[in-house]
Amino acid sequence: MVVKTIWPIDHSCGHHADRDLSDRPADRRAGFAEWLATQECRDCWRASNSGTEQDKAAWIQAKRAEEQADSEAWSQQYRMPPLEGTERAIPWGARCRHQILAAAYTALVVEGDTSEAEWEETERTARTITRAGWWIDQRSSEPDDLTELLQAATDTDRPAENPHF
Repeated sequence: MVVKTIWPIDHSCGHHADRDLSDRPADRRAGFAEWLATQECRDCWRASNSGTEQDKAAWIQAKRAEEQADSEAWSQQYRMPPLEGTERAIPWGARCRHQILAAAYTALVVEGDTSEAEWEETERTARTITRAGWWIDQRSSEPDDLTELLQAATDTDRPAENPHF
């Protein structure tokens, strides 16, 4: 039997829509349809969020500033060294490093079976990677892959690379 692709959605605003969810994997359609039902329909959402592009840009700028402040506080708390790279790459890399290490800590230590002592070794290795571009490149990696990625990055037998950030 084929999982349906068109789902009837009764939105929280009271409107009804039939949504084509064929772009989602079959096993994620039902959950996404349930979530859509908790949201306003597209028209109501657009009406309530019809701010200008300037409003959106200001929101993004404020969000980035908040993320940057969080990553800087985190970097100080955990004694992370400053990153190297372009003026644009350094803050982006710092945010990525913060997000990657925080997600890995949760997955490996809090939810996994990595000990605090093992995690401290991972942190020690992470501190040796100061190229912002490396952290940016890893932003989509899985938390469970961090140890292997750090090992590959610190492998001294590897040929030098030309950093692009």
